Amino acid sequence: MAVSVVNVLWQVFTRFIMGAPSSFTTELARFLLIWIGVLGAGYVVGQKDHLALELLPEQLEGRQAVRLELFIQACVVAFALAVMVWGGTRLVYVQLALGQTSPTLGVRLGLVYLVVPISGLLMTFYAALHLSNAWRGRGSDEATDAGEEKVLPID
Repeated sequence: MAVSVVNVLWQVFTRFIMGAPSSFTTELARFLLIWIGVLGAGYVVGQKDHLALELLPEQLEGRQAVRLELFIQACVVAFALAVMVWGGTRLVYVQLALGQTSPTLGVRLGLVYLVVPISGLLMTFYAALHLSNAWRGRGSDEATDAGEEKVLPID
């Protein structure tokens, strides 16, 4: 994030003070934004702060709430593995095989897109951790915040 801020400040300085905009800063800012945004998605899954509709989970209690949490986290794992890891790995492979490079920086685009499977692995790890916690009855935020274990039967 700090690199992105310095990059944008350099762009503003060279454009408005020097009168000759730097040639690489726009492309670097774009690539950094891609990495920050996609890695941020993996982080947000870990924090359970992602976009969610909370109408149904708030209405459920006990086993039903646990089953819903298990279903949600299983869907996140399936999506992350299928789309982010598998699809992202294929995207990186194709881009590296084609040898495409960015016009200004000369960076291989496969390396730019490498963030997709990396973030997918992060999402998979965190969703599997949440799945395990829900299975063992630690899925409740209140229980984990208070430091106590809340055991909920799933049968």
